Amino acid sequence: MTIQYKTKGVCSRQMNVKMENGVIQKVDILGGCAGNSQGVARLVEGMRAEDAIEKIAGIRCGNKATSCPDQLSKALQIALAEEAKRAGA
Repeated sequence: MTIQYKTKGVCSRQMNVKMENGVIQKVDILGGCAGNSQGVARLVEGMRAEDAIEKIAGIRCGNKATSCPDQLSKALQIALAEEAKRAGA
């Protein structure tokens, strides 16, 4: 399953997250700092979404209330909820 998440309050515009059985398969971050975005995406690929959320939720970027990693945690939460909804259907 793949979701598209429109980010809020950060430089990146969108995050595409592919997940299967709670494991992150692929993350594409559109916009933002290319090196940091690629690094974060590669680090979480292969991780259980819950573990990644625990590590990156709440990270701030400078004086912003959020960051790209924090936005990714929100995208992962949505992906988990969508996966659970589909499993129950």
